[in-house]
Formats: sequence, C-alpha cells, structure tokens
Amino acid sequence: MTEYETIRLERRGRVAWVTLDRPEALNALNAQLMRELVGLASELDRDDAVGAIVVTGSERAFAAGADIKEMADKSTAEMREADHFGPWLEFARVRKPVIAVVSGFALGGGFELALMCDIILASETATFGFPEIGLGVIPGIGGTQRIVRAIGYPKAAELVLTGRRIDAAEAERIGIVSRVVTAERLLEEAAALAETIAAQSLPALIAAKAALDAALETPLEAGLAIEAEQFTALFDTADQKEGMAAFREKRKPEFRHR
Repeated sequence: MTEYETIRLERRGRVAWVTLDRPEALNALNAQLMRELVGLASELDRDDAVGAIVVTGSERAFAAGADIKEMADKSTAEMREADHFGPWLEFARVRKPVIAVVSGFALGGGFELALMCDIILASETATFGFPEIGLGVIPGIGGTQRIVRAIGYPKAAELVLTGRRIDAAEAERIGIVSRVVTAERLLEEAAALAETIAAQSLPALIAAKAALDAALETPLEAGLAIEAEQFTALFDTADQKEGMAAFREKRKPEFRHR
C-alpha cells in the first residue's frame, strides 16, 4: 500500500475519504501534496470498489492556499518549465463524483481545489476567497474559469479583483456551496451524502457526471447529444436492467456496478 506524507486515506464501504494533512501549514497545497492527491485520486478513479470520493481538511482549514514559499522566488520561465500546477488538470478529470467537505479556510488554491469538486458541502465556519490579487498574481489552477461558470461574471469578477473573503452563508446564497451545515454535523452530513451517491450504479454515476460536465464545456446542442449518447449507452449495462426490473417489482435495486 502506498504511504502518504501530506494526505490520509480512509475507505468506508464504497466511499473513499481523503484528508489533507499538512496541519503546520493550514493544508497549503505544496508540490508534494499535489502529487500525492492527484495520484491517489487517479487510483481511486480506476477502482470499481469506489463509488464516490470525499476530500476534506481540518476544522481550521480545508486548505489555506498554495504554498507561497515554494514559488515566491521563481521566474516566469521556471514556472512554465516546471508546469507548477499542471497536474491539477488530472484531478479535475476524475470521472467519479468528488465531494469537497469544507471547514475553516478555503482560500486561493484551496478554493480552487474545492471548485474542482462536483459538490461543496460546507461548515458554517467556512471562509472562501481568492487573495492572489493582493500578492501580485491571479488564481492559477482554474479559479478564474470555474468561478465564472459557477456564479456568473459580475460576482466572480468582484471576488477575483478584490480578494474579498466570503462566509459560508454568502457562498451558499450565490451558488458556490451546495449546502451549509453546522460544524458539529458536517462530517455526519457528508457521510450520508457520499454514501447515498456511492450506492448508485457506478456506470450511471460516471455517465451523469460526463453529461453534467458537458453542460459547462459545450453549446446546448452538443451537450444534448452527449447526454443522449450517455443515456443510451447505459442500456447495455447490467445495472440498467436491474434498476428497471427493481422499479417494476417495487423493490430496492441491487446494483453490481457494471
């Protein structure tokens, strides 16, 4: 089994819980954490025993940003040559549902990581923001693109151009966060959500996520075609036959995830 220094993995049934674990740096995203998290996410994506992935941090911080110490003295040429944030694209390509469970700070790269996930469940203590503008840079792992798609240009522009932080209530109100719960109930609610998702047919989950992603990336007509293709392809799966048979027989389906 692979050993990790910056993250922890726990398997609970069909749900994989991945915890960011750099408490001394408020889970700042350094290169090692990026490599470990992206590598693990790719492994879990290939594991048919996993139906959903949860990414979380500590009560104090989901992730307080990218690790500034690693890049403060680098030049443009060095950043380009190292492809400093490139591996995050692989994380964003994970086919299975990924849930960000956020408590405390989700700033800069931490906010961007949460936005790469499909669902953000937040504690009432959560704080979101893009402080990069105050450092003389901008979000660099997809933040400017994903925040516009999530909440529209005007609100996104305010957050990126001012660096203003928002609390969980505002994040839910403007559409960043799926749901806000009390700190005491956060992990319990996250477990219930993840287990509900992971219990569904794995081929259907992957197809649903592909169709949802298409809504962000393609014109409507192309997205409709992708949805139709994903829908019809599921009729060659055992789970489609089981799901519809269970519906006719008024019982709970027993999916085999194939």
